Amino acid sequence: MNIEQKIEEASTLIGSRTPLRPTVGMILGSGIGSFADQLTDPVIIPYGEIPHFATTSVKLHAGELIIGQLAGKDVVVMSGRFHYYEGHSLDAVTFPILVMHSLGIRSLIITNACGAINDNYMPSDIMLISDHINTSGLNPLRGPDTSLGDRFPDMSAAYSPQLRELAHNITQAKDIELREGVYAWWPGPSLETPAEIRMLRTMGADAVGMSTVPEVLVAKYVGIEVLGVACIGNMASGMSSQVITAEDVADKVALSAGKLTALVHGVVQKLHG
Repeated sequence: MNIEQKIEEASTLIGSRTPLRPTVGMILGSGIGSFADQLTDPVIIPYGEIPHFATTSVKLHAGELIIGQLAGKDVVVMSGRFHYYEGHSLDAVTFPILVMHSLGIRSLIITNACGAINDNYMPSDIMLISDHINTSGLNPLRGPDTSLGDRFPDMSAAYSPQLRELAHNITQAKDIELREGVYAWWPGPSLETPAEIRMLRTMGADAVGMSTVPEVLVAKYVGIEVLGVACIGNMASGMSSQVITAEDVADKVALSAGKLTALVHGVVQKLHG
């Protein structure tokens, strides 16, 4: 079965469960899953019921696709994502992006939990992603060409300048502090060493995490505009004496929930008319 057939099977199942036809998609990162509670009249589809979807093994990820309304718009939300470090192929990690595209998604808001490299940042800050660094050397677009998108997508504006400007206008109006910087993808699952963090700082990274970049590459491939929002959960290795744990990161990310909710509501309200 080719990729086009797999996408068709998945999108047909999703379309059969709801009359809504979303044009906005979201991916919720670790500790941010509670945002899905903001949707009205939600239809919840466990990933295990969607053909060719992988399953998530991360405790803080619900593993559900949720279709509902937010700020008056039809949206589809991934409550939990797939990570390369779980043992998934990059094809599996990014397959939901292709399905979203098939459903009619034109704009994608990607969130994540990450560590701060920029020492001006603090846990619970939120950072717009202006650009990224792929430390892995891996690319989900590698392999046989398909008719789904541009074989060589231009990544000079991977994170939509228009959506970033809109996000800044919204947070300024609401008096919310919003950082903006470069995100580095570290495949994980081990955290970075202090020496590796110094390397990433030299390369120009402001924050580091274990997701997002593969999904952005595929979104650009099929022509979806992207807004990336990183929630700072910790200071990166070597920047403090505190031992980094997943629980502490989730606690700090939860403190950013109000800011993230206000930002996303404002952006979605302005999208697509």
